[in-house]
Amino acid sequence: MNDQVPATTSKANPISPILDHPVDWLRTEIDRLFEDFGRPAASLFGVGNRSSIAPVPAVELVDEDKAYRLTAELPGLSDDDIDISVADGLLTIAGEKKEETERKDKGYVFSERRYGSFRRQVSLPSDVDPNAITAAFKDGVLTVTLTKDENAPARSRKIEIGQA
Repeated sequence: MNDQVPATTSKANPISPILDHPVDWLRTEIDRLFEDFGRPAASLFGVGNRSSIAPVPAVELVDEDKAYRLTAELPGLSDDDIDISVADGLLTIAGEKKEETERKDKGYVFSERRYGSFRRQVSLPSDVDPNAITAAFKDGVLTVTLTKDENAPARSRKIEIGQA
């Protein structure tokens, strides 16, 4: 009726049998390395994430009445760490974070250095005046105001279909 599986008395690790064989463990780690390759990083430094390559900040572009508002989350940075430029219809936000800590305790010195850089480019809408772009930075959030050019031509128009 009810099939019962007898308890095993194996000395193998019941939680992770992979750890019982070092070659299998190495194969699993190599497989995981290739699976993680190319995935976006979880943070600016990729702390706790072995696959961190070229992290980029999250951005949001909102169309307001007379301007666009672009916000970028840049936690842990200051305005001195950020560079903003505009060229050929692209807004570039770049930055670098350098963090160094050192502790001395009972004759030991603990020193840790972490570095991270990013570069994010956003195509500007055609009606933005590149000379009227401003930026502000507060509490880890960069806000870039992209003022619309009222003299810019309309972005869309209806095209009449003629006889061939």
